[in-house]
Amino acid sequence: MSRRELREHLFLMLFRRDFHEAEELKEQMAFYLERLEEPSDKDLSYLEHKFQEVAGHIEELDEKISSVATGWKLNRMGKVELTILRLAAYEMQMDEDVPVKVAINEAVELAKKYGEDSSAGFVNGVLAKVLQDE
Repeated sequence: MSRRELREHLFLMLFRRDFHEAEELKEQMAFYLERLEEPSDKDLSYLEHKFQEVAGHIEELDEKISSVATGWKLNRMGKVELTILRLAAYEMQMDEDVPVKVAINEAVELAKKYGEDSSAGFVNGVLAKVLQDE
């Protein structure tokens, strides 16, 4: 899979996280991964590892997003946008393999694909503030 495809699958996995109890999450992630069409062992390992990494930093990522998203409480944000922001903030701040500009661009592309008309602009604006705050 390409990096873009891996990122999109990771986004979809993280999006599911908000709709399941912690006890169900492992089973839900296994179910998601089983449905992928012939993924390589390397891709499966990458997705599982990155999912755990991002999920393990949700509180920290939410604090960062909340601190820069002036006028927006996390519970008022759409789940799609919040999930994209979490993934992008993780990549920007904690994943040295992903250039910051790539993380922002990919987040905007995900917002265009999965969000509403205004999602891409919102995601771009919040991530610009995350970048300024570093």
